[in-house]
Amino acid sequence: MAIRQIRIKTDEVLRKKCKQVQEITPNICTLLDDMADTMYAANGVGLAAPQVGILKRVVVIDIGEGLVELINPVIVEASGSQIDYEGCLSVPGESARVDRPAYVKVEAWNRAGEQIIVEGEELMAVALCHELDHLDGILYIDKALPDEDEE
Repeated sequence: MAIRQIRIKTDEVLRKKCKQVQEITPNICTLLDDMADTMYAANGVGLAAPQVGILKRVVVIDIGEGLVELINPVIVEASGSQIDYEGCLSVPGESARVDRPAYVKVEAWNRAGEQIIVEGEELMAVALCHELDHLDGILYIDKALPDEDEE
């Protein structure tokens, strides 16, 4: 396990669409381990593979309830709305208001190759949406709303 370099917003890798994982190999498991180590070392709540320069559909999240590893995640259900400030390890020192679903349901694989379903509300819903956006080359700053005093 190793801590990898987190790419920042000017890195073009963050704007590319990630490829599906075709097979869960030892390299994918190492990537998951390294991403978790990197996320924890940076005091983040989520990290997507492109943030460490890997264009694979792999995400790790821990909002304080334990590590969630997602391979090829897809949002299959979303509802409601919540607006709150978001930050990102790839956009250090910045935050902005973003409108996200209040609830999301995601289907993915775990490292054993089993299909799993992860549901999230509030912060978990935000984290799921935020990290899955990374897999399509989208940063939260692309969805930022004007500050309340600018409206």
